Amino acid sequence: MFRATLPRCLPKTLLLRSRHASTLSASQLKGETVGVCVSGGLDSRTVSSKLKDVGATVMGFCADLDQPDEENIMDVKTKMAPCGVETFIVDLKDDIADMAFDVLRAQARYDGGYWNTTGLARAVTVRGLLDEMVKQGCTVLSHGATGRGNDQIRFERYTNVLSPDMKVYAPWRDPELLVQFPGRKQMAEYLQSKGIEAEVGAKKRYSTDANLAGLSHEAEDLEFLTTSSRIVTPLMTCWPEDAPDKVEKCTVVFNMGRAVSINGKTLSPLEAMRTANEIGGRNGLGLSNALENRVIGTKSRGVYEAPGMELLGYCLAQVYQTVLDKRSSELFWSLSRFVSNQIYDGRYFDPSTSAAMTAIDSLASRAEGKVTVSLYKGTVYVDSIEEVPHSLYVEEFASMEADEGEEEGLNPSSAQGFVEVQRCEAIALSKAGHITERRPQYKP
Repeated sequence: MFRATLPRCLPKTLLLRSRHASTLSASQLKGETVGVCVSGGLDSRTVSSKLKDVGATVMGFCADLDQPDEENIMDVKTKMAPCGVETFIVDLKDDIADMAFDVLRAQARYDGGYWNTTGLARAVTVRGLLDEMVKQGCTVLSHGATGRGNDQIRFERYTNVLSPDMKVYAPWRDPELLVQFPGRKQMAEYLQSKGIEAEVGAKKRYSTDANLAGLSHEAEDLEFLTTSSRIVTPLMTCWPEDAPDKVEKCTVVFNMGRAVSINGKTLSPLEAMRTANEIGGRNGLGLSNALENRVIGTKSRGVYEAPGMELLGYCLAQVYQTVLDKRSSELFWSLSRFVSNQIYDGRYFDPSTSAAMTAIDSLASRAEGKVTVSLYKGTVYVDSIEEVPHSLYVEEFASMEADEGEEEGLNPSSAQGFVEVQRCEAIALSKAGHITERRPQYKP
């Protein structure tokens, strides 16, 4: 049944690999060199130790994404050392900043209107860690995503498209590990039995995933819709009432849809993201609550923080409004939705995404200008949009006042013909029975 769903042109070896890829278990990894994506937590140490027990050569790999919840990313090496696992910290700070700029340029917000920061981080993480894993001779990538969420799809699809010969092991879909480690208590006991210090720790009200572009808080108490989003203690931003009781002004300059300076200082993408996070964060920007549609078909709830993305994205949107004509704008926003879905679904490197981004880059090529905004307790107000050489906004055309007789001005009398054309269509629709008068159906 399964083979029949695959294209007949696929080689037999790929058919077999596709058939068995999802059934890979720990006991089958003896003799393999496994690159484990690690955080230094209980799960990472348990999986790494278990794989060593079954005879695999194990290496740890961790992405440095400028995570705001990590005081020192090098602590991961220290945490993994008692397991006898060499851990490589891969510096991807510039990569995550560049990817954040791609998302900003595409205005790629996902379901519920939040910035797609976790999805973009997975693309950067897998690409960056795979490069190092291949260099170190790894034959298998192991990730810690559960079988209930999006990340399993993202980790495995990105591995498949970027390094098709690399096998993928998903420990938390492996029946062997699920039986042996039904909970954190069993993981801690297992590590302690090997002389590795481990504690279950107090139960958290929610879990957090962080990177330079933003944070996502989900699971545990947040799974209940009766639980307020305000149980979250923001790490990158603040609740509006905790922001300063004064307005802060900020000026951002854009070139081809990329922020090139903030408050008069020329900055790299990494520097711009850090600066925007600081400014937006202290003013309570970028907090959102979303009930999103997962890749696997279920809904999940998350509370998100992305102060820098919100600040830069809002300012860039003002430039887009200034330079895009109606049809270009409609095309842009359709491409934006497409790219957002692609990133969320783990398809950033697909050819269709590349084509969409090429089109977005073309539309963004004239997105140049300076935007000044006022920030106050979670809200952004536009002060000015200046130095936009490709602006389509012409004050004389927009004015309701009579023009001074310039030949290029808008003559109100010229609108008569346009109104008559619209009248003909309206009358035709009405007389042909195409118009149904709609009235509210609600009855108290």
